[in-house]
This record gives sequence, structure tokens and C-alpha cells, in this order.
Amino acid sequence: MKPEHRKTRQIMWLSGSWSFLLIFLLFISVSCESEEGYPQYNPPSDHTISKDGVMHKSGLSDPAQNCTDCHGDDLRGGTSLVSCYECHGKEW
Repeated sequence: MKPEHRKTRQIMWLSGSWSFLLIFLLFISVSCESEEGYPQYNPPSDHTISKDGVMHKSGLSDPAQNCTDCHGDDLRGGTSLVSCYECHGKEW
């Protein structure tokens, strides 16, 4: 193989790799965040109260009493696999 062809193939491979990496990073950034900047989720139909654009179930002012069935005793995911701390931090 001629040296010119080898360099051309290397350049094509590198430009293709960068393109793939850029597209991958763009996909990850879009798929992980909602428009409000919170992680995307698909809340159940009983989550009818919007707080800062994120839907909550009634009783959200007392999460230890009202949210632990789905989000776990420590509110870090439970069966819903959605941690309240992703959006609320250490609010409670």
C-alpha cells in the first residue's frame, strides 16, 4: 500500500471516529435531560401536581409518609428506580 493511501485512510478513520463521538455525546446529553433540566421520567397518572415542571403525587410536602411506597424508604429509588434526590437534593 502506498504511503499516501495509508495517510488518507487514517484521516478518514479519525474523522469518522470524531463524528461518531460527537453524535454519541449529543445523543446522551439530549436523552438524559428534560427541557427543565431534570432527568427524564415517565410519572404515573396519579402524579398530577406540577412542582417546577416535574409531576408529583399529592402529599408531596410529606415525602416520608407519601412517597416511600414507590421511591423507597430512603427516597433513593425504590421500585420506581427514580431517586427523589436527583431533583430535590437534600431538601428534606
